[in-house]
Amino acid sequence: MTTSRTHDTTDVIIIGGGAAGLMCARVAGLRGKRVRVIEHANRCGKKILMSGGGRCNFTNTGTTPANFLSNNPHFCKSALARYTPQHFIDMVEAHGIAYHEKELGQLFCDESSKLIVKMLLDECADAGVRIDTSCSVEQVEQTGDGFFRMRTTLGELRAPSLVVATGGLSIPSMGATGFGYELARQFGHTVLPTRAGLVPLTLTGKHQERFADLSGVSLPITAHCNGREFSNFMLITHRGVSGPSILQISSFWNVGDALHLDLLPQADAFDTLKSLRARRPAAELRTALADLFPKRFAERLCEIWFPSRPIRQYNDPELREIASFLQAFPLVANGTEGYRTAEVTLGGVDTDEISSSTMQSKRVPGLHFIGEVVDVTGWLGGYNFQWAWASGHAAGLAV
Repeated sequence: MTTSRTHDTTDVIIIGGGAAGLMCARVAGLRGKRVRVIEHANRCGKKILMSGGGRCNFTNTGTTPANFLSNNPHFCKSALARYTPQHFIDMVEAHGIAYHEKELGQLFCDESSKLIVKMLLDECADAGVRIDTSCSVEQVEQTGDGFFRMRTTLGELRAPSLVVATGGLSIPSMGATGFGYELARQFGHTVLPTRAGLVPLTLTGKHQERFADLSGVSLPITAHCNGREFSNFMLITHRGVSGPSILQISSFWNVGDALHLDLLPQADAFDTLKSLRARRPAAELRTALADLFPKRFAERLCEIWFPSRPIRQYNDPELREIASFLQAFPLVANGTEGYRTAEVTLGGVDTDEISSSTMQSKRVPGLHFIGEVVDVTGWLGGYNFQWAWASGHAAGLAV
């Protein structure tokens, strides 16, 4: 970390030492560019370090443009095509980092996410990149000669290329701010409305009371909302619901939208209930349902929605009604837990004003936007890191 005030001219200034910023710095440095990374936190890659439970879900082998949300769904295609998951995997393997596939193409470090950060920092060091941590940006302007002049707590910097890799608003406790959006607006860019994505949903009133004491219960579901569906586990929390399926659907849900859960995603509920009736005719419905769901959840279903009596006493129309409810369970959420726990920020710098091949502003030559600050948001499962690598790589080749 630099401690003395400086007055330096360099080729590229990158604001943000996260996944996208470090990738961009590495690529530009390897091209012989003099690169300075300015990071306001006391260390780089904090979100990398905490991701994946400390093991970093660093990419997804099944990445396609369809795994991303954006006002322009075509924007991400160019960068993703030119820097694929295999490119990043090759670098991981070259550094001897052991990894494994958890599920659905999600790759995690065997040991620690610290190894990914170390890899990126080592790559940057080999490329001659200078990184200043604990350095805040106080002012940015473009001078008449086309250079960007930046006043920081470590002094003044000048460069013809400026890359904004500041991330979004997610997890402010890790240092997230809206600074990148402010810079974009300063230079005449449109910033599309932002909101928390990949985030737990909250319940209120009777909806919350029904589940509050089931906190910790987990079960496989398929969540349906606005024509999208995701199958994985749901976790009941003190405030509402979380788990992979809920985090995924949260990016497609807004307050007031209908949200339904298929509580038996791997089976036909009516056939399953008839089978239970045939095998355990004397069992109470709540006891029989405990074969399908966690016991406390099964009991709660019968306490609130289904009268529990021996399952043989239910005729086919009654079982069909129960089955229909189980496969289209209405979840009435009132909001999300917000940026405090959100993994990503939806919205951001409008991609219509950025080149999809270089990430350069169409309004201000030399200005680039990469990573989460841009209106490109991936699904849960390593996609957002792949966007960081791909967009950083694209800008690194262009600056």
